[in-house]
Order: sequence, then C-alpha cells, then structure tokens
Amino acid sequence: MAGVSLVSGVSQAGRLFALFLDVVRLTFKRPFQGREFIQQAWFIASVTIVPTALVAVPFGAVIALQLGTVTRQLGAQSFTGAASVLAVIREASPIVCALLIAGAGGSAICADLGSRKIRDEIDAMEVLGISPVQRLVVPRVLACMLVSMALNGLVSVVGVTGGYFFNVILQGGTPGAYLASFSALAQLPDLYAGELKALIFGLIAAVVASYKGLNAGGGPKGVGDAVNQSVVITFLLLFFVNFVLTAVYFQIVPPKGS
Repeated sequence: MAGVSLVSGVSQAGRLFALFLDVVRLTFKRPFQGREFIQQAWFIASVTIVPTALVAVPFGAVIALQLGTVTRQLGAQSFTGAASVLAVIREASPIVCALLIAGAGGSAICADLGSRKIRDEIDAMEVLGISPVQRLVVPRVLACMLVSMALNGLVSVVGVTGGYFFNVILQGGTPGAYLASFSALAQLPDLYAGELKALIFGLIAAVVASYKGLNAGGGPKGVGDAVNQSVVITFLLLFFVNFVLTAVYFQIVPPKGS
C-alpha cells in the first residue's frame, strides 16, 4: 500500500511538472488569449485586494510590536524600523500574497476548470483541436503572476505603514529614527527578492490549481475535493520554495554592512 501511494505521488508530481512545462511552452505560442487574460486578472484582483489589505495591517503590526519589544530589551530600538521593513518586504509580503492568491484566486481557478472538466467541456475542446492549456490555463497563470506582484507591492506599503503607526504611536518610538534606520540594513535587492518571490508563488498557485482542476472527477464532490487538495498542496509547496529562495538569496546577496 505504501509503495502504491509513493508511485501515485511521484506520478502526480511528474504530471504537474509536465503541465508547468506545457504552460511555459505555450505562453509564447500564438494566438495569445489577451481578453481571457484581462478578465482573469481583473477577477483575481477583485477577490484578493480587500482581504490582502486587511491581512497586511495585522501582519505589519505584529511584526512591529514583536521587534519593538525585542530591540528595546537589547537597547537597539533605533533599528526597529529597518528590522520591521526587512521582515515585511522579504518574508511577510510574498507569503501573504501567496496565501491569498492560493486561497481565493487558486480555488476559483480550480473550481472553474473542474466544473468544465466534469461537464466534458475540456474533452470537447481537445476533440476540436483546441489546447485547453493554451486557451484556459496560460491566461490564468499569467494573471495570477501579475496580480501577485501587484499585491506584493500593496502589502509592502500597508505593512510598513502599519508597522510605523504601531511602533511610533503605541510603543513610543521616534519617527525620525524609524525612518532613518531604513538605509542602515535595508537595500534595493530586498525589494527585488520580494517581487521575485511573489511572481514565483503566483506561478505555483496557478499551476497547481489548474492541474487539480483539469484532473477533477467524480462530479461536484470531486471538484470540491480537488479545490481542497489544490489549496493544501499549494501551501506546502509555497513554504518549501520560500525556504529555498531565502537560502539562495542570502548566498547571492550578502547582508548590508557585512
């Protein structure tokens, strides 16, 4: 039984990677589904912007409060601003975007493709010689990547602003010290790394959701199961990939002042 489960897991991983390669290949093949891309980008943005902004505020607040307490104990309160900004831009922003893209946008993508699959629309497209990957998956993947990068900027701004408010107002920090410490530890590649993470996380969320949707079966219940599985798998992959990207980033870009 364990051997069968292992073989099944490896087979699914292989098919998932094959779908990723098909998406990369068909992205540059004409005709590009521009209208579908715009519609999907607008839909994903509409269901994720408000939750992302609301989640970003407590994220920035918790980070600022925790770091403010620790830096006060260490006698380094002047570095609270830099530490908060680094935590938000490097880690919090991409993770928040990824979780909401996977939870809101990815689940919608999986449910849409899964419902098409159980209604035999996907099979009908293949019979007509239309590639479902090029027609349906590629626009959704690109839309998730674009919206994820845009949301990352939104979370960074809201998170840093919330951290500033909570540190200065609630903890009695100095506004000048909070702002001046940005340049002490933070650097421009930190922002680039956050945007790259958001881009990759959006890609992973969309590809996993599309894969589970295209392979849904068993009627409406099967679609619901596929949505749940896509969210769980995406979360696990995101945290693993985030660890790898962070480790590689620290090897390529040395910390400022080191």
